[in-house]
Amino acid sequence: MKRKMLLATFLMLIFATTLAMKPTSAVDTLSPNDFKLQSFSKTVDFFDFARSYAASQGKTPPPDTWHAYLYQTYINMSGFQLYYSGLINITGGQDGALTIPVQSFLEHYKTPSGKDVLTSSSFIMLLAFNDTAGSLHLDSPDRNDNLYASFSLGLNLSNIYGDHAKPWLSSKTTILPLNHSDDNLTWEWGMRYSNMTAVWWRMFHADPWFKPLPIAITTYDELTFTYKLTINPTDHTAKVTANYVIGRMTNLWLIYWPFDPLPLLPYVEHLNSTGTYRVDGTKKSNETIYQYLERQHIKMSIVLFQNSLVLDYTTTSKSTVNNKNVTDAEEDVSNGAISTEAGNEKIFEANFGTKKQYKLFNYTADPTETNYSTYNATTRTAPRPGYARNPLFSIHVALLKYVPLIVKHIDPPLYEKAKNHMLNMTYADYFYLISYQKYSGFKVVHDPTYTAYIATATTGLPNLFGLIIIGGIIAVVVIGAVFVLKRRGSKTQTVQPTTPTTT
Repeated sequence: MKRKMLLATFLMLIFATTLAMKPTSAVDTLSPNDFKLQSFSKTVDFFDFARSYAASQGKTPPPDTWHAYLYQTYINMSGFQLYYSGLINITGGQDGALTIPVQSFLEHYKTPSGKDVLTSSSFIMLLAFNDTAGSLHLDSPDRNDNLYASFSLGLNLSNIYGDHAKPWLSSKTTILPLNHSDDNLTWEWGMRYSNMTAVWWRMFHADPWFKPLPIAITTYDELTFTYKLTINPTDHTAKVTANYVIGRMTNLWLIYWPFDPLPLLPYVEHLNSTGTYRVDGTKKSNETIYQYLERQHIKMSIVLFQNSLVLDYTTTSKSTVNNKNVTDAEEDVSNGAISTEAGNEKIFEANFGTKKQYKLFNYTADPTETNYSTYNATTRTAPRPGYARNPLFSIHVALLKYVPLIVKHIDPPLYEKAKNHMLNMTYADYFYLISYQKYSGFKVVHDPTYTAYIATATTGLPNLFGLIIIGGIIAVVVIGAVFVLKRRGSKTQTVQPTTPTTT
């Protein structure tokens, strides 16, 4: 009975979303029958759903000119379902366009003992840092370090650059199409953001806060996410290897505010691979972007968080290194994994020790970026308040709480659990930071592994009872980003809402 309730609740979520999707010339449509398929790969406009949902709830809908394009893939094999969402771009009519590297994949499956499990794995942002004399965790960002958060939300650059040339805040997004092996047990897909531009803000973790004035703008060759799903019916596992590529930093604009925190006209310097330049284009010194980052001891990390929901069970996530609970804790898991259990049964594992090393491509030594060196990544869990309660995430947190409202009338107890455990960063199972201590602005490649422990169909044939999950985390972050873009009155150039290039 409980299992049927879980299915009904999340199927309702899916149907409420897909039935509300309206066709446009640039995107695909979704229908409930799509989730009976073995797989699909589509581009949808989430704001079509948001407009319909707002109208049904008596709320003000987003303007018709707003669009949020998501690349979504679905895999339904051997009793296991995976639903992935990645943001392509956001457009706001004449008010600007925006690309934010928002990524999430959700998995639903039944464990060998019969538990229904729903998990979500979400990429939040890039976080640059440098260790201080009081650093608590060497080579990993902590509350005593200098932290620099990357958020490309709407920003009016005219107040900073005046009449001088401004950085381009949008990028090209390329879809890496969904492919599979002949036996349908191995699947690959992804997204690549080219010429990715990010705005950096000084962030504080101990007392969650950030400085409202940006301190830098950077441009990268790429930011690429590729995923490989391998289903093993014999071992009862479904493993996702997530490959992250942080491309070489090509440009860095440093923004100095002479009377911080007063928002007076700042002084701007531009660094690239040839030197340092003033905002008017005249050369100031021969120090390159890579020399500057090395001199400042800047290191790079990525911030992610994990959620899980098991009906009638409380989940616990522990480090395999020392068996300590990692929720709201600071535990180094570089040499091991984080194992999530429900009722003494392992349901999910995020593994970092098996592929601890990352690749670093030194552009200065090898401009072709063919050769690389390997270094050990540092992976550590972090307390939730520093991220979930930071004003940088205020829109994310506020909107995530309200997504499950459409199922409240079905089953109030399940609504409460879904709200607290699946769509709210404040109640995440754990946040974790993967850090790259040797960086200098060069290209980084790394690939952690995520394992779901599943009860698979013995025949290996697709299970057709349908998906019971929705990419709500992606959706609300997209809404938050566009509301910020609109509120701040961004003057960036508009990217036309077209289907991205497929390679």
